[in-house]
Amino acid sequence: MLKIIGGIVVIAIIVVLGLAVAKPDTFSLQRSTTIHAPPEKVFGYINDFHQWNAWSPWEKIDPNMQRTFSGASSGVGAMYAWSGNGKAGAGSMEIKTVTSPLNAQIALNFIKPITTNNVIEFMLEPKGDSTGVTWVMRGPLPFVSKVMTVFVSMDALVGKDFEAGLANLKAAAEK
Repeated sequence: MLKIIGGIVVIAIIVVLGLAVAKPDTFSLQRSTTIHAPPEKVFGYINDFHQWNAWSPWEKIDPNMQRTFSGASSGVGAMYAWSGNGKAGAGSMEIKTVTSPLNAQIALNFIKPITTNNVIEFMLEPKGDSTGVTWVMRGPLPFVSKVMTVFVSMDALVGKDFEAGLANLKAAAEK
């Protein structure tokens, strides 16, 4: 009986690892919304890490999270680092490129719970008295993450946070 159970476990592990190997080496996810505010106002919340507290879905995860701001006060060179509980993890962001008020690219580096380096991009499109906002995250998918995505997609893991963040950004910018 133990040999049968052991054999099933080994086969299950081989299947999961095989499915993980077949996953792509990178991921990309995005969400979009329309905000009834000019691009300059919306961009102000994105281009200044001090403003992220008003809308970022991750800012409220750990009330004791330690935050450090350095570099430029906003725009290219602005840096933000955090260290929090197991759910908040630890990492840093740096604004790398800006085309004000239409685009910002940010290097997102996680240290905990896993080490990974991703790119975030915010693209804003004027639409009359509104602004279309698209939030994209892309990066490498290390093998351990590929194994995880056999069971749950990156979109399922992070997509709802992007939706919440965009809803918060909309509420803040439309005040």
